[in-house]
Amino acid sequence: MYQSQEVKEKIFEKHGKSKTDTGSAEGQIALFTHRIEHLTKHLKANHKDYNTERSLVMLVGKRRALLDYLTKKDVLRYRAIVKELGLRK
Repeated sequence: MYQSQEVKEKIFEKHGKSKTDTGSAEGQIALFTHRIEHLTKHLKANHKDYNTERSLVMLVGKRRALLDYLTKKDVLRYRAIVKELGLRK
């Protein structure tokens, strides 16, 4: 698999509360963003891989839902994670 446990811990440590805090919205958004970037690179090389394309679309939807939740819950946290990850609406 492309993500080792160390990579995940580093993502959660940087964007979550701790490296074991896998439930925070910021950590999950960061992990989804990492996975989306990986799948995008894969699809550029393998443009007929429709199963991966479907997975990518579902991941983008999950990330969008988490971002919408964070917008309703706490706008400052939303703005911080969008700025930190370089996302835009």
